[in-house]
Amino acid sequence: MSDEIAARLIEMGITLPEAAAPAANYVPYVISGNLLYISGQLPLEGGKVTVSGHLGKTVDVATGQRGAELCAINILAQAKTALGGNLGRIRRVIKLNGFVASSPDFVEQHLVINGASNLIAGVLGEAGKHARAAVGMAALPLNAAVEIDAIMEIAE
Repeated sequence: MSDEIAARLIEMGITLPEAAAPAANYVPYVISGNLLYISGQLPLEGGKVTVSGHLGKTVDVATGQRGAELCAINILAQAKTALGGNLGRIRRVIKLNGFVASSPDFVEQHLVINGASNLIAGVLGEAGKHARAAVGMAALPLNAAVEIDAIMEIAE
């Protein structure tokens, strides 16, 4: 990991956890050429979903944003594992796809996913600025309120 990224993580009070193992028949990441695809990450802490339910029903925007931050932390943990511990190999986060379990009348998915976007950009600087989607869903695995996947360009 680059010293700059490590310093930003410390500044932000973030310790990356061990990358979570897949919960079903898939791999946590795939490297193809210079692209790193990270499977959807849930708001896990200590191996448990910590932000569950539906935005607009049982979860408020601030709590949803915290869930998105946890997803982003888990994305970085997966990237660290995929890249042999060196987050400095990330040239650019290309895209985050954010999924928000929402009641039918909830329309602030973009504000929820800002939690992840802000964290990724804060940790990775210019390389963390990305395109994204923020989509409302009827339900997510394990009753998670948020799930986010990522595509990154990496250096060899």
